Amino acid sequence: MNVIKAQDYAHMSTLASDLIIEEIEKSAYFKLGLATGSSPVGLYKELIEAYKKGTLSFENVTSFNLDEYVGLKSDDPNSYHYFMQQHLFNHVNIQKHKTFIPNGMANDLQEECRRYEALIEEEKGIDLQILGIGENGHIGFNEPSTPFTEKTHVVSLDESTREANARFFNSKENVPTQAITVGIHTIMKSKKILLLISGESKKEAYERLMDPHISTYFPASILHEHPDCTVIVDTETVMG
Repeated sequence: MNVIKAQDYAHMSTLASDLIIEEIEKSAYFKLGLATGSSPVGLYKELIEAYKKGTLSFENVTSFNLDEYVGLKSDDPNSYHYFMQQHLFNHVNIQKHKTFIPNGMANDLQEECRRYEALIEEEKGIDLQILGIGENGHIGFNEPSTPFTEKTHVVSLDESTREANARFFNSKENVPTQAITVGIHTIMKSKKILLLISGESKKEAYERLMDPHISTYFPASILHEHPDCTVIVDTETVMG
């Protein structure tokens, strides 16, 4: 695990953008795993700016998002479909038919999980997966005690996760109780992983991640076993 300490959030976002641009430019066909939440927003802004300047094209990029809430329509402002349109897809030349996000409105959620996992397998996995980390150590929506062997699945969200995400909704009661998420097994098959850590609330999670002990009780700990994982931490807000 390669840990890079950024000066602040803006620096973290720039470093992450530079790394991703370098990887996209090296490939004629690039499969990018995307995350949502506040941590990657600055990164997406940097990628948009690079596109506008003509130094980056998404023409050869296929994207797969990590997760989506169950029960939210794609045009719901709190859905991750909507998030990605607003924060990236609407502003760059990525081809919409090459952007994949789980369908949280599927009639058969288990079948949707199988379908989404098969899509990733057909592409022979993700080239670079962007991750954030939850206060409880979740990656994607893989909550504590999720088996490391899990593929794309439906998860019941921890109360701590719903509380952390309540700031995006009118109240905690409006936060969905379930989500579809790419599993840890699938995440770990990515060729490269980029984990972004920012925010005072992530201090304890960062400190626990620096402990090499691996346990399902802290899902992000499995990243120590990945052969090419880079962590960029915003030291200004995480470490004070």
